[in-house]
Amino acid sequence: MPINLDSLGVSSPPVKSRWSAKDCMLYALGVGAGMDDPTGFELEFTTENSMDATLKALPTMVVVLGGALGGGPDSPLRRLGSFNPAMLVHGEHRIVLHRPLPTEAEALSTSTITGLYDKGKAALVVVTSLTVDAGDGRPLFTNEALLFIRGEGGWGGDRGPSTPSFVPPERSPDCVTSYQTRPDQALLYRLNGDRNPLHSDLRFAALGGFDRPILHGLCTYGFTGRALLHAVCDSDPDRFLGMNGRFSAPVYPGERLDVRIWLGADGAGEARAAHFQTWVGDRLVLTNGELTYVG
Repeated sequence: MPINLDSLGVSSPPVKSRWSAKDCMLYALGVGAGMDDPTGFELEFTTENSMDATLKALPTMVVVLGGALGGGPDSPLRRLGSFNPAMLVHGEHRIVLHRPLPTEAEALSTSTITGLYDKGKAALVVVTSLTVDAGDGRPLFTNEALLFIRGEGGWGGDRGPSTPSFVPPERSPDCVTSYQTRPDQALLYRLNGDRNPLHSDLRFAALGGFDRPILHGLCTYGFTGRALLHAVCDSDPDRFLGMNGRFSAPVYPGERLDVRIWLGADGAGEARAAHFQTWVGDRLVLTNGELTYVG
């Protein structure tokens, strides 16, 4: 069934969600916090009752809150028409934190299809989700997901804007942070809500063209966000304002991630930008990376 072009601009009704300290700790564990040093400095993300450590939420946790991918029974994606879910690939993800993420909250999220483009062999769907505090209505965070549905392009529509690929400076990265993922990383991360069998079922993964289950792209995103938080923001989530990254190759559970970071040169105390790439060996897996942070 062809993509329903009338789905452009369709929004979900506000969806209520809530999260707690337990959700914050589970997400942190899902993206590797505490793995290398369970009693070390990341206790403020993995525990709620450690001495001299007040629980904080990792900024990238917003990707699993409030329908970041426009999911759920009222998702605007349901207006796209029928398609093979095994052919859907998460192409890029952007987050903006409008204020520091609380460790407990009740929120309302509205997701809208804000872009629908014909890439020839695939349809590109842009879903933007704004989440606000259910009590005072103030914005908490925004997610923007770019989703490719392979085999659903070719209707002669607009190809959409072209974003230049990030070209690293002609110098070594200012910082390289490496994290080893666990062989069961996807099984742990899926407990945050994304139960897509592409990440756990051999036969379903084969339908998508993979020889074994792959790691969630947003899990790689979360590992990368941890690296940026610690290397650039001095482990202070309040300094982490936003992040964007394009998924360029799959990651398999058990592989090592190397995050290469180039710092910007803006003035201290102002919003600054750093750029990054995430690699597995000689394979680039997350590119066009940009972190916005308080200098």
